[in-house]
Amino acid sequence: MGAHGDITTTATVPREAQARTVIAARKAGVIAGIPVAARVFAAIDPTIRVKARKADGDHVAPGDVVMEIAGPAAGILTAERVALNFLGHLSGIATATAEIVGAVAHTKARICDTRKTTPGLRVLEKYAVRCGGGVNHRMGLYDQVLIKDNHIAAAGGVVAAILAAKAAAPGIKIEVEVDTLEQLDAALAVGVDQVLLDNMNPVQLREAVARVAGRAITEASGSITTTSAAAIAESGVDLMSVGWITHSAPSLDLGLDFLP
Repeated sequence: MGAHGDITTTATVPREAQARTVIAARKAGVIAGIPVAARVFAAIDPTIRVKARKADGDHVAPGDVVMEIAGPAAGILTAERVALNFLGHLSGIATATAEIVGAVAHTKARICDTRKTTPGLRVLEKYAVRCGGGVNHRMGLYDQVLIKDNHIAAAGGVVAAILAAKAAAPGIKIEVEVDTLEQLDAALAVGVDQVLLDNMNPVQLREAVARVAGRAITEASGSITTTSAAAIAESGVDLMSVGWITHSAPSLDLGLDFLP
């Protein structure tokens, strides 16, 4: 709000004015972020009353009321855009996640997120993925070893990287990214908890799953879309990591309207 506050609202809205408003969906989607939006209104004016008409994870149709907000009109107007920014962004992630989750619902594969998140918003964005029916991958660099192609290059090979990780982080789950079936065989020979099968087509993925034979969790990654997801999931992988559900999901269109 800066040093001068909300100058538009201060200039145009009487301090004593009260309002009843609703936040409603303008497009179909999945809701996420209702508690966050409520906190925004409370931060501006704790006398604003918020009533949720939907819950995070609910599917909505155009026109469905998500929240009712009543109280000082000035406070509602000041909080409006930031509350909608959170709610629209997180609901967009939940909606995108739900679409791709639905595309693989006939398989055992689960959709998981990545670290391709907005700086400062990772916890909220990963929460939105769960609202859409996805699951979370690691939250940061601290809770799981994930050896990627550049780690392998710097370490001198797949086996060297895995052995170094085992020595340095005993008891920590180790996942390694592999681009070829030969790399996969090398990783399995020394033992890992999870393999990230990067940019493999469904035929290669089926072969990879067969070679793993339950010895590690299998994760497919790389340019997975709602259209391509089913064929990838049908290969038998356990997880499918999808970066765009957090970094490129369009915001769900929601609006706040004053009632008479």
